[in-house]
Formats: sequence, structure tokens, C-alpha cells
Amino acid sequence: MPSLTYDATIERIVEIAPETRCFFLRLPADVRFSFVPGQFISCLLPVGGETLIRPYTIASHPEDAGVLEICLNRVPDGPGSSYLFDQHVGAGVRFTGPWGTFTLESPLDAECVFIADGPGVVPVRPMLRRALASDGSRAIRLHHAAPSAPHLLWADEFDAAARAHSQFSFAPLLGRSLFEFVEQRYVAGDADRSRRFYICGVGDIVPRLRDLLRGAGYERRAVKYEKW
Repeated sequence: MPSLTYDATIERIVEIAPETRCFFLRLPADVRFSFVPGQFISCLLPVGGETLIRPYTIASHPEDAGVLEICLNRVPDGPGSSYLFDQHVGAGVRFTGPWGTFTLESPLDAECVFIADGPGVVPVRPMLRRALASDGSRAIRLHHAAPSAPHLLWADEFDAAARAHSQFSFAPLLGRSLFEFVEQRYVAGDADRSRRFYICGVGDIVPRLRDLLRGAGYERRAVKYEKW
């Protein structure tokens, strides 16, 4: 079924890390937009006399009615991110969606491990909020890899969630090999293969982690991933 086209207005812009901004898009009061945590929208950006289509993951939660938050890095020579970084509060943004199957919909039935490389933590944020709201007994872990502390996204929010929910732990990985950490912690560390994984990031690290975990005996369907 074709997706509807929506028109929103930039209500707020927040820089949360170096060259990383969140754009809060306000929809008209009479427009309802439903999505599942982990999905994205496709922005229709007028650049250079043509319309560029760029996907941006929704960082907010479905319960945040009326406002969608997207978060993106400025990409060197990237026309889409450059266009949005030049916009100001009050500018209009047209988009379609929601899209994507990298989602968290059903209640947790096992320990859940979120692995995010850099900006790959964006879809994890609403997934995590849903997971914490739906289950109080299963262990939930977040490993967020970044080159340095200023590049961690929503670290204070995740720290606060860990204090509020005993089953949740937040472990930032600064300047460390994400692959080696996962291999040591979840492959060599023990024989438990009942966990569920959600992996998101940029580049080859995502399929490498997928293949590592599936090759170590975790069920194929238990390792969900999205490569950017």
C-alpha cells in the first residue's frame, strides 16, 4: 500500500553531539502518524532543483503524539544532511513513511542485548523505551560504541534509565573494538545462547557482528540487525 505524504514544521533543533543534530518535527493537530519503534521516515528534500529522498530513523517514541524527532550526522559533501543542517525553526519538511522492519514489537521472552555503533543508537532509543515499559524481569543491556564521550548520544538519559530500572544496564564503549568486546562477552564469555540481539550501525561492523553471533550458535531469528 502506498505511504501517505506528510507535511511537518521544524519546531526545535538540538545539537546533541559534534556535528549531530536532532530535529523535532511538528505535525498538524488533525494529522495522526503511527509507527513502531525502530522505523524511519523518508524525507523529500528540495535540493538543486530536484527532490532528494533521504531516510532518517525516528528517535522519538510512538507515545510522543504530534512530534517526531529525527537525529542525523552532517555527512561531508552529503546534500541531504547539508540541506537539513541549513534549515531553521519554522521551516517545513515533507516526508513519507513509516518504513522499515528493524523493529521491536513483541514482549521480551529472553535477555535482550542492544548493540549500537555510533549513530546506530537512534532506533535503539525508542526500542529500549518500549522494552523497559513492557517487561520488568528480563535483563536488558545496551552497548553504545563511540570514539569518545562527546560522541555518545543520550548518555544521561540511558544512565537515568539504568538507575530507574534494575533489569537494565548501560555500557558505553569508548574507543574500543566493538567486535572484540562482543566476541569476549557473548561468545567466549559463557554458553548461554538464549539471548536476543538488536544490532545497528554504519558499515561492515553490522554484518560481521551478525555472522559472529549466528556462527556461535545464537538462533538466526534472535539476531536482528540494520546496516546503514
